[in-house]
Amino acid sequence: MLKQIPITQLEIGMFVHKFEGGWFDHPFWKAKFLVEDADKLAAIKDSRLRGVVIDTSKGKDVAPTHNPASAPAPALASGASSPASPPASAASSRVRSIRQRTAAQLDSNQPVSLAAEVETAARIADQARERLGKTFIDARLGKALDVRKVEPVVSDILASVRRNPQAFSGLMRCKLKNEDIFRHALSVSALMVALADRMRLTGGEVHNCGLAGLLLDIGVNYLPPAVDAWAGGRGQKDPRWEAHVLLGYRALQNDDALPQAVLDACLFHHERMDGGGYPQRRAGDDIPLVARMAAICDSFEFLLAGTAGRAPLDPAAAVAELRAQTGAFDEEILHLFIETVGLYPVGAFVELTSRKLAMVIDENRKDPMRPVVQAFYSLETRERILPHRIALAEAKDRERIVGIADLGGLELPADAQLRELVFLSACRNAAVAA
Repeated sequence: MLKQIPITQLEIGMFVHKFEGGWFDHPFWKAKFLVEDADKLAAIKDSRLRGVVIDTSKGKDVAPTHNPASAPAPALASGASSPASPPASAASSRVRSIRQRTAAQLDSNQPVSLAAEVETAARIADQARERLGKTFIDARLGKALDVRKVEPVVSDILASVRRNPQAFSGLMRCKLKNEDIFRHALSVSALMVALADRMRLTGGEVHNCGLAGLLLDIGVNYLPPAVDAWAGGRGQKDPRWEAHVLLGYRALQNDDALPQAVLDACLFHHERMDGGGYPQRRAGDDIPLVARMAAICDSFEFLLAGTAGRAPLDPAAAVAELRAQTGAFDEEILHLFIETVGLYPVGAFVELTSRKLAMVIDENRKDPMRPVVQAFYSLETRERILPHRIALAEAKDRERIVGIADLGGLELPADAQLRELVFLSACRNAAVAA
C-alpha cells in the first residue's frame, strides 16, 4: 500500500517509493529504496523534500496514533492545512516580491541579473507564442499574413535582451516545453536582436533584425506535410526543404509595409559567403547584411536542435562548429556573435579543474572565458553533488573551465532534461537568495 507522509515521519525500515520534490531537492539517484541506516535517514530529513511516498508492503508503516494532527495522507490529499506544511517563510516572501517586480520590469530597460529576468522572459515567451501561433496557423490555412500582429513581440524581446542579454535565449535553450517551430523563431529573434545591439545598429535596424528572426522560416508552414522540416530537413540538400525560403518570401511580399531587410533575411539566410548556399548561390558582400547575420543565428539554433541524422550539440560545441565551417559565414559578424553568446554560452556543460561538471548559467561581460556556472556532479566520486554556484572570475586560478563536458556513461538524465533541471534550480536558488 502506498502512503504519502511528511519526511518528519520517515523512519529506518520504511521503503521509499517516491520523493515529493524536484530532482535537485535530494541527494539520491534512486527514488525507490529501503531506508536502512541513520545516515540515509538524516540525508532525507536534511533535504528540501516536501515529503515522501512509502510502500508499506515492502517496509514499515507509520506507527498508529490517536492524534489527528499526525495523520498525514488525508490532510495532504484534501488540500487542507497540514502540520507538515510549513508556514509562509521569508524565502517564499522573497519569491513573491520577485514576481511582483516582473510586471514593472516589462517597462524597464535597466540591467538586471539573469535570475531576475528569467521570469519576465518566460512571460514574454508565452505571449509571443500565442501571437506567433496565430500567424503560423494563418499561413498554413493560406490566409494573408498580418505581420503587425507579431511586431510587439520584437519590442518585448528587445527590452528583455537589453535588461539581460542571456536570459531570454538561455530560457529558450534550457526549457523542454518549447515546440520546435516556436522555440526556433523566438530564439533566433533574441539572438538577432542581441547581435544587432552588439553591432551598434540603429534602433530601427535592431527592430527589423528581431522581426526577421521571428519570420525567417515562415515558409516552412507552406511545405507539403510529407516534408518533415523540423526533423529531417535541416542542413540537407532536399529541394522541397529549400523551397521554404521562396515560399516564405512570396508570402511576406504581400505586406507592402514590411521592411526590405526582413524580406532579404527570409530569402537569403541560407546563402553562404563562399557561394555554397541557396537559393541563388550568392557570395560575399552580395548577400545582404541582415541575411549574413541571420545565417549565423539560424545555424546556431539548428545545431542546438539537432537533425534526423545528428544529435543536438552542446551550446559550446555549436559555437565551435560554426567556427569550424571556414568560409561559410561572415568572419567579422561571427566574431561579434561569439562575443554576444560567449565561447561557453548559457546552457553549456563544462568540466572544471576540480573535476566537477557544471553548466554555464550566466555570462561574465568583463571576462567571457570565466562565466558563472552551476556545479552539480563530481567526476572524482562519480556522484551528484549539492548544486552550487561558482563565479569563475572570482575563483581566479583555483577553478576554471578545462573543456566541454563529456556526459556519456554517467547516470544522469538526458542532456535536455538535465539542462532544464540545472537552469531552473540555479534560478530558484538565486531568487531565494535575493
